[in-house]
Amino acid sequence: MRRFYLQLLVCLTVIAATPAIVSAQVVGREVQDGQVLAMQPVNAPVLAGTTNETALPAATNLADQKKLLNYLKRLKVNDQPQAYQSNKNFYYHLANDFARLRLYPLAMKCFLKTAPAIDREDADSTALQPAYFDPNTFDDVAVDKQAGNLAESKSKPISYQRIADVFNDGKKAVGYAMLFHVKQPAPGKRKIFVWTNTGHTFITLIKYNADSTYTSASFGFYPHKDHLLSATPIAPSTSAVFKDDAGHKWDEVMGKFITRRKFEKILKLTGDFSLTDYNLNNHNCTDFGLQAAALAGIDILNTKGSWPLGSGNNPAFTGQAILEGKVAESTKALFSADTINAQP
Repeated sequence: MRRFYLQLLVCLTVIAATPAIVSAQVVGREVQDGQVLAMQPVNAPVLAGTTNETALPAATNLADQKKLLNYLKRLKVNDQPQAYQSNKNFYYHLANDFARLRLYPLAMKCFLKTAPAIDREDADSTALQPAYFDPNTFDDVAVDKQAGNLAESKSKPISYQRIADVFNDGKKAVGYAMLFHVKQPAPGKRKIFVWTNTGHTFITLIKYNADSTYTSASFGFYPHKDHLLSATPIAPSTSAVFKDDAGHKWDEVMGKFITRRKFEKILKLTGDFSLTDYNLNNHNCTDFGLQAAALAGIDILNTKGSWPLGSGNNPAFTGQAILEGKVAESTKALFSADTINAQP
């Protein structure tokens, strides 16, 4: 957990005043021009009154904040091969940690620092400028809100209009990203169902703004049962609904930065799906996720399996395809993480 706390500390300039704290020591790396010079302790009080191992640390005095800012200034990805590789690995670990905390905009911010050539074919001309993606106080608020809130929450219905309205904030966009999430019924296995659990596939869309704020929405396509046997092999078709999956767990996730045009196409796809019925065999949550991923330039192979009285794309086979690397994407700039292989 020390590495985890360190990574969160280095990536954030945390809010100065946090009530009720206890002291802890976290090891920090002194880095200059991408080279690790020494290991030294960083005073990092952690939130008191919590037993969650992923509770976020908070710098509560000016000296600590200056030290963290100094680390951030020194941790720069540059053109020196050795320095770049060191920082690339560091920020990729950060991206994984933030993804597991469901802080997806922060995860993609860190990922951006690992792949300086992202833009660069696949983004608007003004997009992905580093200055827009540095940690800031808006990130502090997001972390503070999420701290200690990692239990899975029930997904609630959300309309397409509500999803679209999230991004209609009137702010100039400087970047867009999409993440593709899969929750398998049995993690790491092609087991299409475990009792009544069939898993789930959903996506996250992110819009980064010129004022260093961002908006995001995580959502998936669900059956809205018309009767008891709706969305089962006996009666595969039923009404459909989108649900807010911000609190949904996942086993595998992939993400990438995309253009405004691709972002808008994915939103249009969402609107089109909102007008259709759900079908277990050929128009389910995984079908929606795979089509959105394809629009982003991510193609996942071998996603279909069969079950009694039916067959089609499903979370079990899709998740396993990701784990086995059966993914073709339009650029090399693809973020990928999974909870199965996560280090404690």
